Amino acid sequence: MRITQEEIKILNAQFKGIPPEEIISWAIENANRAVVTTNFRPYEVCILHAVVEVKHNIPVIWCDTGYNTSHTYRHAEELIQSLHLNIDLYVPKQTAAHRDAVLGIPQIDDPRHAEFTEQVKLEPFRRAMEIHKPDVWFTNLRKGQTVHRDSLDILSLSNDGVLKVSPFYHWTDTQLDAYLKEYNLPNEHTYFDPTKVLENRECGLHT
Repeated sequence: MRITQEEIKILNAQFKGIPPEEIISWAIENANRAVVTTNFRPYEVCILHAVVEVKHNIPVIWCDTGYNTSHTYRHAEELIQSLHLNIDLYVPKQTAAHRDAVLGIPQIDDPRHAEFTEQVKLEPFRRAMEIHKPDVWFTNLRKGQTVHRDSLDILSLSNDGVLKVSPFYHWTDTQLDAYLKEYNLPNEHTYFDPTKVLENRECGLHT
């Protein structure tokens, strides 16, 4: 998909308030290779459900850090089965046990935290994107999550020119809770991201 920043600006104005399924349908119709990424954090089920309702076999990239809670893993398995997700799993090249022995989970003010983030999140993500080479990337970014994400919108371009589509960008937790109730979908609240630690800290994938 070839799209300019000016076109993105116009579309973002048009898409604000439009149902997510219409935004997703537009993106799917104009995409050559679309993917959706997930880590099964809270409310991820909304983007997964909405996207597979439009394109049931879309590749679902799961970059698993290896540090999820047992509840998150069970939640992931439940959604994989119930939504029939076409999961493509990417994990770090080093096991969590090995890393714990030689590096552990450095605090965010520790210089080694950047190396940790590279190992468990950034490298597997780059590997996934290099293999799939998408031109459209569905994600559940929302306004108010981080300072950086507040500078984005429903549509935005990644540094390498992939169109990021965040259909729920302007939605509140209350609206997402109503979505979950409407479609009888489970949520996940025990998710832990060792690369972020703080909820309002950017993980690195979207910067």
